[in-house]
Amino acid sequence: MPKIGMEPQRRAALVHATVQEIGAAGSLDVTVGQIARRAGMSSALAHHYFGGKAQIFLAAMRHILTEYSAEVRSALRASHRPEDRLRAIIEANFAQSCFEPPVISAWLSFYVLAQRDPDAARLLRVYQRRLRSNLIHALRVHMAQPAPAAEVLGALIDGFYLRAALGSAGFEESAVAQVLTCGEALIERQNNT
Repeated sequence: MPKIGMEPQRRAALVHATVQEIGAAGSLDVTVGQIARRAGMSSALAHHYFGGKAQIFLAAMRHILTEYSAEVRSALRASHRPEDRLRAIIEANFAQSCFEPPVISAWLSFYVLAQRDPDAARLLRVYQRRLRSNLIHALRVHMAQPAPAAEVLGALIDGFYLRAALGSAGFEESAVAQVLTCGEALIERQNNT
């Protein structure tokens, strides 16, 4: 008989174990059994809570996106001037909780899964729209037409995650500086034309 009240803790343990297993493997090439063992439970229990590997992984990505969203909200609350919003958003994208190796591996796997799984594709679109919206809002104080610059900065952020997933590590601070430099160049270019 299952222990009453354990479901939230077990789900959280499975989500955490999923990110760690994907980080260790560097891909979605993990089994529910491996995830369950890392979480300290049986695969049957993992299947009971989530149904299968894709569902566990999507729950893990929702968790990662929730943490990412909290980082962005916190950074935006700490930015007191509208001009500081762009820096806050960029720094939040490279916060330690968002840019650690297992999470980066999960992001790369998420992009791959989104090519064939409609639920992953929908979740990815939600993230991309939110990032684009945040960037456009932050850029509005600097330029008349912020959408093209937001697209470039979003792609640049994704590119740094891709590079990190492929083994280039230790450039979180330079990533922030490079994305900010690009943003400033885009602002200056649009304002000088």
